Amino acid sequence: MPSGRVALLKKLVFSSIVLGVAAPAAAQTAASPNPKGPQTQAQRAPAAQRPLSRSIFLANIDAEFRKIDADKNGSVTRAEVEAFQRAVSVLQIGARNRALFARLDRDRDGQLSAAEFAAFNSAPPKPNSAPFVGRYDLNRDQSITLVEYRTGTLANFDRMDADKDGVVRPEEMRAASVRTAGR
Repeated sequence: MPSGRVALLKKLVFSSIVLGVAAPAAAQTAASPNPKGPQTQAQRAPAAQRPLSRSIFLANIDAEFRKIDADKNGSVTRAEVEAFQRAVSVLQIGARNRALFARLDRDRDGQLSAAEFAAFNSAPPKPNSAPFVGRYDLNRDQSITLVEYRTGTLANFDRMDADKDGVVRPEEMRAASVRTAGR
């Protein structure tokens, strides 16, 4: 990827304008009349809470579009969007990796010793029983009986068994997964 493209991506405040949530902080600062002088209450607020004019919003989304439009032809293709999303993901992963490395490198020598690496405890994800209990606890008493578990599981089997012959064939599984993915 050309270095100019990387530089543009590094300046990206990911998806703030693409998703229409808020303007990037840099655009807000550029819009303030005196960025070096005293700041008003609105200027001190996080970017997502600052007022945003329509003209600044349009300038920001135009800039975002130009970043995505790799061939600069004024039209964005699916391939350009996917390439842009991949590039942003690579930058985000790199930033996370650098932050993790910096956190682990206690002596700041640019290398991880065996002791520094051993100190790394990747905690397993916090268990979340809510989806499981919500699906199978039919009487909502926070306890799942074998009957409740079977009822919920058999309902899924019956949903997949399209011809209702008591056998779920591979094509029925595929069809059911397509229906589920389409929701």
